[in-house]
Amino acid sequence: MKQMLKFLSLSLVVILIVSGCNTNNGKEDGKEDIFKFKDSLVGDNSAVGNIVNQLQGAEHLKGFELETKEKPYGIILNYDWSESEQNYKKTAAFNATFLFTLVQNADWIAFNFDNQEYKITKENLQNWYGEDFSELKNEDDLKALTQKHLENEDKVNQLFK
Repeated sequence: MKQMLKFLSLSLVVILIVSGCNTNNGKEDGKEDIFKFKDSLVGDNSAVGNIVNQLQGAEHLKGFELETKEKPYGIILNYDWSESEQNYKKTAAFNATFLFTLVQNADWIAFNFDNQEYKITKENLQNWYGEDFSELKNEDDLKALTQKHLENEDKVNQLFK
């Protein structure tokens, strides 16, 4: 009986420890809330790294650089990724929207894919959307905005003219 009680107690402790170590923070996919990085700065390497590691194509990200020596401040994202040009454009527009929304002093973002490079400025992206996306407060609203604009390939191509 004592051994059974010890076994049950030990099992209970193990279950409590394992369930306490669950790090998905209530998000279904295990990612943390990306909006906790809202109002980050280009010079915050950790925040920018956490953001880009949650964006589209993150599994193909080779690295990033932060341009902070003089204004305008920028972010360079380097990908090792063979995709179609249209997917590059959609990924760049989607990721730039998130970065400009979350990183308050980013003025431009360059995307270097295997065989293609795109540079997007915050001003051009704001004009493309026709609204101020930087005031959005959650990931769902930002995704809804981007998806609405990314459905139309002609609209996407207009951003990169």
